[in-house]
Amino acid sequence: MKRGRRSKRNDVYETALQILSESRVHMNITAISNTIYQKTGKQFSWNTIQKYIDELVKADKVQAIRLPPSKDDKKEGLTVYSLKK
Repeated sequence: MKRGRRSKRNDVYETALQILSESRVHMNITAISNTIYQKTGKQFSWNTIQKYIDELVKADKVQAIRLPPSKDDKKEGLTVYSLKK
């Protein structure tokens, strides 16, 4: 039996997967971060959420969808995330 606190990684993984499964729309990192804060009351930095979501994408549990830029073709578009089907 493990002792001590759970890691942030496990908290973010479970909460992010729950949020994406309940959501009917694709969400960006800011929306995921705000929803995690509302559900858990714990504030995580944007970079932490981005890192853990990227790990979930590599684990093939979440899919990243790149949207085209709205005005300038030279810039990158917004990336939104949804649960892998």
